[in-house]
Amino acid sequence: MTEMFDCSDPQQRATGIASAISALKGGRLVVMPTDTVYGLGADAFDGEAVASLLEAKGRGRNMPVPVLVGSWHTIQGLVYSVPESAKELIRAFWPGALSLVVQQAPSLHWDLGDANGTVMLRMPLHPVAIELLREVGPMAVSSANISGNPPAVTAEQARAQLGDRVEVYLDGGPAEQQAASTIVDLTGAHPRVLREGPVTLDAIAKVLGVEAQTLTADDE
Repeated sequence: MTEMFDCSDPQQRATGIASAISALKGGRLVVMPTDTVYGLGADAFDGEAVASLLEAKGRGRNMPVPVLVGSWHTIQGLVYSVPESAKELIRAFWPGALSLVVQQAPSLHWDLGDANGTVMLRMPLHPVAIELLREVGPMAVSSANISGNPPAVTAEQARAQLGDRVEVYLDGGPAEQQAASTIVDLTGAHPRVLREGPVTLDAIAKVLGVEAQTLTADDE
């Protein structure tokens, strides 16, 4: 049975997070607040749960599911090698609205879709999300909407689209940014911005010490 928990109430928040942990460990889906938009989440290491997430969204394996983490240190075990550029961007913008595409550690046993050895990582700036992630570990999280529809920026919007495909909805109020994260691809010869969101091109260029236009150019 689908349940909605108001995380502005301390007791509901505690009960809701406990229910979400139980759902995730059982291979089921939860909706959680983040700083950008609401996220539809599953245990990143449960392939069947990730497949259920893609099915719930009506999304194919050609669009792999990003991974959210609850601390900077978590990525050490997920990434083959953390580039210096990633470290600089993490120091500047995590937790926050910046997603990084990096080469995943080859030892990882997960299936996030057709990611070709890469993974998109982010640490969200939201206390409910961080608390849940620190309890359950890395989560596969995509925007809480049916593919092709606008991302949900409230828990009610998410429930209107996803309904009983989700076991637990954590209501953390309206998402602060109400826009999807900026994505930077660090797998090529040079950093490349795949999608500009709340973290601007100029802000990223300043941290990396490069010209903004180089971040949108294709690697040679």
